[in-house]
Amino acid sequence: MRPAPEPVSGAEGAGGLAERIAAIASDRKAEDIRVLEVGDLVGYTDQFVICTGNTERHTKAIHDAIYRELKDEGLMPRRVEGDREARWILMDYLECVIHIFTPEARGYYRLEQLWGEAPARAVD
Repeated sequence: MRPAPEPVSGAEGAGGLAERIAAIASDRKAEDIRVLEVGDLVGYTDQFVICTGNTERHTKAIHDAIYRELKDEGLMPRRVEGDREARWILMDYLECVIHIFTPEARGYYRLEQLWGEAPARAVD
């Protein structure tokens, strides 16, 4: 008997969604893009995508591109926080949570250190 297939979100599943989001962020010139596998550590998501924009305007542009492109693919975030101030924007797509930081905010919150035990990979 074969195991049941893994549940997926959209057409790509969580891993594919994180890669898609990272690619959109990269297209918008986001820096230091990382994908953290946090599914074994938390119960509310499988992955974090963390990236940096140079300014508040840049973080907002990254947010807008992710929102627009995923909306065109039929995916809407469960919630978005911080998009007005744009120092730290959080987008929750359930299986994947995106954190878009200014350099100062990323240095202050240090999510990579907070979730240091999570397997991580850099995305070019």
